[in-house]
Amino acid sequence: MNIRIELSKNPKPKPKIDDLAFGKNFSDHMFVMDYSPEKGWYDPRIIPYGPISVDPATTSLHYGQLIFEGLKAYKSEDGRLLLFRPHENAARMNISAERMCMPSVDPALFIGAIEKLVALEKDWIPNSPGTALYIRPFIMATDPMLGVTPSSGYRLVIITGPTGPYFKGGMAPVRIFAEDEHVRAVKGGTGFAKCAGNYAGSMKSQFNAKEKGFNQVLWLDAIHRKYIEECGAMNVFFIIDGIAVTPELGTVLDGVTRKSVVEILKSWGILVEERPIAIDELAAACAAGKVGEAFCTGTAAVISPIGELQWGEKTMRLSSGEIGAISQKLHDELVGVQIGARPDTRGWTHKVPLQD
Repeated sequence: MNIRIELSKNPKPKPKIDDLAFGKNFSDHMFVMDYSPEKGWYDPRIIPYGPISVDPATTSLHYGQLIFEGLKAYKSEDGRLLLFRPHENAARMNISAERMCMPSVDPALFIGAIEKLVALEKDWIPNSPGTALYIRPFIMATDPMLGVTPSSGYRLVIITGPTGPYFKGGMAPVRIFAEDEHVRAVKGGTGFAKCAGNYAGSMKSQFNAKEKGFNQVLWLDAIHRKYIEECGAMNVFFIIDGIAVTPELGTVLDGVTRKSVVEILKSWGILVEERPIAIDELAAACAAGKVGEAFCTGTAAVISPIGELQWGEKTMRLSSGEIGAISQKLHDELVGVQIGARPDTRGWTHKVPLQD
């Protein structure tokens, strides 16, 4: 793939490590590529980071035809630039695209564009513990037309930015609130797709939870309002009687970190059950002292331990106030592989070729 490159004439100063916050800082360049039915994907280019000019009637602005992905690039101690399972992100973006009636992207093209951009922005990759270069690819509909119909034109954009440790004060267990009024997704809907509307619809519940002093929302299913689905924008696991239980896929996003955790746990000889889990089942297990620990998984946090769950008037204590042994071990294994500090026996890391 021949990517045209236009270098920025006004490079930005790099933020200090202490100033790195998730999604706040962005590097000097971005990748852009357009789509039309006649040409397919065309004109791949890397240009200076900046505003995108769109018509006020652009389809994605009015009808939410927009999907995205999220992954990270790491710099190992020996200078390698590493991506973590980017083929999974490429596959998931195409699953989202199919659901949202958008064109797919050749995985080789998708990963090649990320490689080129990351290699160009390598000086933006921090190498302090807990830091990385966050990568946000997204596809937006571009037709200037008001009408509930799929766009014919699209644009793929990839932006990057340095991010610091997700937990500033250490990986302390979070407090979560079980949402029993609003819902995130329903079977047959878009819960498994990484589309913008899923996140817009979740903001009200997240805001309400934070107003009550909680860190995250625990989503329940839309039909019965009892089966656990996700925690905020992350997947969730419970260790019950030594078994790792996580909600089955369908309305739940197929997280790359989730998939990796399932594979690691199985390799350690820990039984994993991907099945419906009712919140009253969890409450009963918690009351009986059977819940050893609970944690969320996602690209940003990797592993986020859960300390307390509020469900109506019931408060469930899911830890002693510290991260559990399995959660800590998973975090150390995943991060160790991602940054190249531990052996990658599963072929999950992808080395970014440096440009001449």
